[in-house]
Amino acid sequence: MQKNIQMSELTRAVLVKYWGYPSFRPMQEDIVDSVIDGHDTLALLPTGGGKSVCFQVPAMAMDGVCIVVTPLISLMKDQVEHLKNINIPAAAIYSGMHPNELEIAYNKAAFGNLKFLYVSPERLMTDAFIEAIKKMKVCLLAIDESHCISQWGYDFRPPYLKIAEIRPYIPNTPVLALTATATPEVVEDIQYRLGFKERNVFQTSYERKNVTYNVIKVADKYGLMYRLFMKMDTGSGIVYVRSRKRTKVIADWLQSAGISATFYHAGIDAKTRDERQRLWMDGRIKVIVATNAFGMGIDKPDVRVVVHMDLPDTLEAYFQEAGRAGRDLKPSQAFLLVADSDIKQLKDNLQNSYPELSRIKAIYDALGNYLQIPAGAGNGQSYPFDMNDFANTYGFSLLEVFNSLKLMEREGFFALSEAMDTPSQLFIKASREDLYRFQVEYPHFDVMIKYLLRNYPGILSDFVKIKEEQISQRLGIDVAQVEETLKKLEKYNFLTYIPRSDKPQIQYLTERQDTRHFTLSDEVYKDRKEAATRRVQAVIDFVNNDSECRSVQLLRYFGEKIKTRCGKCDVCNIRNRMNINDEEYKNISEIILEELKKRVVPLYETPSLAKTYLEEKVLETVRWMLDSGIIEQDENGNLKAKSQQSLF
Repeated sequence: MQKNIQMSELTRAVLVKYWGYPSFRPMQEDIVDSVIDGHDTLALLPTGGGKSVCFQVPAMAMDGVCIVVTPLISLMKDQVEHLKNINIPAAAIYSGMHPNELEIAYNKAAFGNLKFLYVSPERLMTDAFIEAIKKMKVCLLAIDESHCISQWGYDFRPPYLKIAEIRPYIPNTPVLALTATATPEVVEDIQYRLGFKERNVFQTSYERKNVTYNVIKVADKYGLMYRLFMKMDTGSGIVYVRSRKRTKVIADWLQSAGISATFYHAGIDAKTRDERQRLWMDGRIKVIVATNAFGMGIDKPDVRVVVHMDLPDTLEAYFQEAGRAGRDLKPSQAFLLVADSDIKQLKDNLQNSYPELSRIKAIYDALGNYLQIPAGAGNGQSYPFDMNDFANTYGFSLLEVFNSLKLMEREGFFALSEAMDTPSQLFIKASREDLYRFQVEYPHFDVMIKYLLRNYPGILSDFVKIKEEQISQRLGIDVAQVEETLKKLEKYNFLTYIPRSDKPQIQYLTERQDTRHFTLSDEVYKDRKEAATRRVQAVIDFVNNDSECRSVQLLRYFGEKIKTRCGKCDVCNIRNRMNINDEEYKNISEIILEELKKRVVPLYETPSLAKTYLEEKVLETVRWMLDSGIIEQDENGNLKAKSQQSLF
């Protein structure tokens, strides 16, 4: 008991010291305590619920390095930079890194000089990582976006299945799996796939009482969007669309209509993305129009309105994106705008997401030729990759290339990374003893070497970020000369120079196969397509169900049996306008409830229970009573009274 009290005091002290929070949010402390006690733990916290604190705080209170598995390289980089800024040593391992960068990160972790090592799932089973983890003292294995490990999850990724294979190397290390959304089926599958010693789930309710979900069927989406933002007195808004092109079109339209707006998607260079995000975060831009690339790891409290101009592929995605509204717990709204053609478009998108296997095989073969990788080669190698150029070169449509590559990535053939503006980096490999000998032997490099040593502390022990333009100005030479000099020094094995890159990367995780042996497993293709079809149907059902509270529908999808309607969504507003509390409806409700206390009644019989009233009013009253949780239906669809329920 004394030990537990001391650890609780320590974790609270860590929370205050590094993150500045005086106390934990609901359930965070329970999750932290579970991890520190050595239990495998699954934490389901809503978007904005503070998942990172649940592994960062206990790791700081424990002895050893915390390995964090996450598929999002951009978020990984952001978290590493944030941790470094608060003086917590952290590093990241992901595809496309220079071998020297990997070696430095692994050595730091092995010698206890790192507190957090972020790893993409594809790196886990590489020989280098396995050898490194054997030398590390790992206090915690944290798995973000853990729904990716379940084939029943909406974003299943086969590399996640490898996570459990590293557990024998760290047998006494607890696992903390984190996700924002998971159905009951996925919750159980996550624990099974990760080899939990016992079931251990911490889950807050998915209910967001301050967020109202609305589905509006409308022909003029632009006009309604404009009116929604004009009525928004304070705070900010997000508009989600499916295509990068439409983000600009809609942002320009809003600007022309007098609403400050900008657009955001993964194809924009990192500097511009950061600038636009900052303008929106600071409140200088009112609305940001984005693809779903926007929002991960962003915690803006005053988002009042989230508008979806297109139907999402899954209710999980919709719930996460809509959930970025109202993190300050003040009333906020989410609007899903639906036109007549949207459901057909959603079905077409599903079909396009799974090209014919013969086309996927052709794209795989063409990719090897495009990158000039012979059969049997390429394993572990990274290549700059221009998807548009590849599609044009071989006559494929960009959409089928993108979807085929995503399927092959899930099979584990390779890893794709978005274009990221990665600054140039330097690391001087020469020892201090070799420095003097090198400068004597090659005096024409002396000016450059002295400049680097004086202006980049730490360059002898780790990679440092540089700007060639800055070196050029200081030394009075042009940028091309700076780059040429650094490349020459690298040839002499004096340093490692990684030039700036803003191109996407593709890293082969297996050698290139002969296409005669190429195949996709049922788990990645057939089973996944069937699961995606079910999820698309769930979205269609949600849009078409105009008789049940939107919040009740969403919560039921995630396994919560809540019958109390929100009273504010588009469906509830129609019920409210029916004046359900007037004398007539009250009388009908009392008659039905009295009868249901005696026996169960099929729905079709209810009009006969109140014969003096119109059948339409009786059925509307029954629907309202179901939505309000006053009565319920059994497994056969019969109505029955809920215990201890009152009408008004």
